[in-house]
Amino acid sequence: AVLAIWTEKLSQSDICREMEINYMTLQNWQKRAMEGMLQALESHAKLDDGAALSPRLRQLMDQQIARPARHLDQRLRRIQKGDNKPPA
Repeated sequence: AVLAIWTEKLSQSDICREMEINYMTLQNWQKRAMEGMLQALESHAKLDDGAALSPRLRQLMDQQIARPARHLDQRLRRIQKGDNKPPA
């Protein structure tokens, strides 16, 4: 599901509808996928507080997640329709 969204094969709403899941479940899956990828990139040094990610990577990931995904989905739909102008 996450790869289908990230590769733009399906929209978030399509995934939720097809898999009969709610939006927050899908957001949690995306967050876990991102954490796993970032963790794989971390050095093997021990983190002091036992966190899976360094504070810097956690902050970057949280910033990405905080961006409204629906705006991106709407923008992609406009681009696909040939309307590249932002809404007024």
